[in-house]
Formats: sequence, structure tokens, C-alpha cells
Amino acid sequence: MDLFTFIVLVVILVVVLFLVYWFFHGAKGNISLSRPVESRVDEYLDRRFQEMIAEWELVPGPQLRRFTEERSRDLAQDEARLGELKQFESGMRTTLSSLEARLDTLEKELAGGAAKK
Repeated sequence: MDLFTFIVLVVILVVVLFLVYWFFHGAKGNISLSRPVESRVDEYLDRRFQEMIAEWELVPGPQLRRFTEERSRDLAQDEARLGELKQFESGMRTTLSSLEARLDTLEKELAGGAAKK
């Protein structure tokens, strides 16, 4: 192993170690491996929001937890409603495409009947 290969390996190792350190540095919450940057930003914003609340003493901790629990249920219900709405939308698209096909067939029949007269 020559000097150049050794230097390249050291540089690659340093870069990998830096990325691992950066990824896990200060990680307290959930870090998604599929979205590492977004999850780190979300974690930072959550942590900063908690610090601001504690600093300004806007809301006591138990009240904030209760509010978060209540709103998470509402958000889950809204997501379920949105799923139902998307199912309805796909059903309506299918129905509309079927109706359009029937309308096209009727228009062709009427055009054919008018051409014969």
C-alpha cells in the first residue's frame, strides 16, 4: 500500500466518521433513515419550540402535553377523513370516466343516425 492509497483511505474514513457524527450529534428523537435531513430539521424545530415555551413560560408543561394529545387525535381523525375523501374522489373519477364513455357512444349514435337521414 503506497502513500497515496493510505491518504485516500484516511480521507474517506474521516468523511464517513464526520457524516456519522453529524447524523447522530444531538439526536434525541426519531431520526428517519429514509429522510435524515428532514427528520433532523423537524427534531430541531420541536426542540426549539419547547425551549421557547420554557423560556417565555407561555404554557405550563402538563397543559402543553394535554393540548398536544388532544390535537393529535384531531389530526388523526382529519387524516382518516382525508383518506375517505380520496377514496370518494377515485370512485367519482371512475364514474365520470364511465359516464363520459357512455356519452361519447350516444353522441356517435346520434351523429350516425343524423347522417343516414
